[in-house]
Amino acid sequence: MSYKCFLNKGSQLSKEDREFYELKNRAAEYYRANGVPQKMEDVLNLMFYEKPDDVYGYLANYFSRFSTPSMIYRLLGKEVYDGKGEPTVQADVVCITKNEEKIVSSAVISSPDAVQDYSVQDASVFDDDAKRKDSVLTALQWINESLTTMLKGYEPADQAGVDKLLSDFFAARSLEEQDRKSREKEEQRLSESLPEATPPPMPPTASKDKKTSAKVPGKKNNHQEKPIPPAEPPEQVLPGSMAIGAVSLAVAKAAAHFKGIPLYQHIASLKHSQECPKEFHIPLPMVTLLSCGKSSPGKLNLMDEIILIPKPGQRFKQNFKILLELRSEMGRIMKCASKTGPVPNTISDSGALVVGYDRFEQPLDLITETVSSLGLTLGTDIHLAVNCAAHKLMDYQKGKYEVSIGTSKSPDEMVDMYVELTSRYPGVIALIDPLRKEDREQWDKLYTTIGHRCYLLAEFALKPICSHLNEDSLAMAGINGLVLKQTNHTTVCDLIEVTKQMEGKRYITVTGTTDGEPCDDALSDLAVGLGVRFVKLGGLRRGERVTKYSRLISIEEELAQQGILGSTEELEFNLPCEETRD
Repeated sequence: MSYKCFLNKGSQLSKEDREFYELKNRAAEYYRANGVPQKMEDVLNLMFYEKPDDVYGYLANYFSRFSTPSMIYRLLGKEVYDGKGEPTVQADVVCITKNEEKIVSSAVISSPDAVQDYSVQDASVFDDDAKRKDSVLTALQWINESLTTMLKGYEPADQAGVDKLLSDFFAARSLEEQDRKSREKEEQRLSESLPEATPPPMPPTASKDKKTSAKVPGKKNNHQEKPIPPAEPPEQVLPGSMAIGAVSLAVAKAAAHFKGIPLYQHIASLKHSQECPKEFHIPLPMVTLLSCGKSSPGKLNLMDEIILIPKPGQRFKQNFKILLELRSEMGRIMKCASKTGPVPNTISDSGALVVGYDRFEQPLDLITETVSSLGLTLGTDIHLAVNCAAHKLMDYQKGKYEVSIGTSKSPDEMVDMYVELTSRYPGVIALIDPLRKEDREQWDKLYTTIGHRCYLLAEFALKPICSHLNEDSLAMAGINGLVLKQTNHTTVCDLIEVTKQMEGKRYITVTGTTDGEPCDDALSDLAVGLGVRFVKLGGLRRGERVTKYSRLISIEEELAQQGILGSTEELEFNLPCEETRD
């Protein structure tokens, strides 16, 4: 019966009845406009034939397909702590999903505040408490105020749009900081009115030089001594920049959540223009076993990390068990060989055993013996990498690297030393930061000599990731690959773009960690999704390290169950394309 007929027949209806009838008509029109009756009929018919055990769960799943895409409603920044107990920032993404406000993802990234300038004699530690706290407070302010306003209404699936906004915001803050520093310098210059001091005349040095050159103690040096290139100024890190990387990663996690897929699949789809690969590969782990660097108790400074790389072609879980056995066997051998009591059990921030040695042969011989005692062959079943951390070793007064206490070498002598090391120990297939980034001539010489059998990887000798995006190519000569890290203002799109550039130039791709790692396991998903060759997560101790290894094992099991786990490629020493080398 129409509303008009109802009114004609029911002229005696009360006002309440009329209002109720009008309300029912408005409700019916609202439901018809949104297709509710038709969808209800469809789902009830389907459910009758399928007869699910969970009736309401079936209805919820059916209607969830028609819900409005979730949008970012706001961001939440929280102060948390990393694996070293240092304060850092966690970014939470809050979305309106199915008419409810929910925290759908959280992310914490590695966030060193600045790079220490090792050319300064008494350089302060880069993560000074006051600077660290200031950076965290700035990051929280950015997340909770500026960024939450700017990202409101964005879809988490729009990673490119979100990261573009984040990068533009960071660029604007960087310009503001540069302007502030310029004003401070100008004010300081104007306040200083002291006359310039005239340098005293240089005394005659001819007789001294003649005397000095007449007697050269020690072994004759085949290399002509020449001044080293001065240290480039360290890259300044803008306080608060960790907010950018954390928000970018949290948004990627939110998008994966709404798509109902693991983060690594979402990252892979972003890299391959929304097409998910048919196979995924688990990167080869680079597991730190020993730390014999500058902070170790022995004379040896050179080997900041001695790293194990298992043979390709085996499951990650199998390799992980072998590496655990190697660690245990090495501990047994060290205990039996010790003549001074119990073996020290100091663990570095990277999760490795800190040991003191005087010569580089000692730890390498120990590992060779350990591998042999398990029936394995170094160079076949197990390979080695050495993180030299050469930027920490340069004595700028002498112009030489202090490879051990009392032993210094020029950049050219360092090249000879590495050639000898890799010849004596062919199981060493990678050197990380063997030289400072300023010693480009020696990088190229070393690359020409051993690059066909040993990877030369840049980690701290690498410019920040974002700087490569502003250049036409990765043009640093003398390297096989780079160790990439998501720190500070590095976004997910930055990592994807740089990885694609590296693959196009045949560089080796490695994702790595910092000393101050959070317990977030997203780095493992990033490594698989980006399709990198190696993943450098540190040692087999410390929860923030083992969490990431456990995640890789879980991903491998998921891929194997789905039948999309690809085999690991053999180690090949393809040289980067010639046009990328200066």
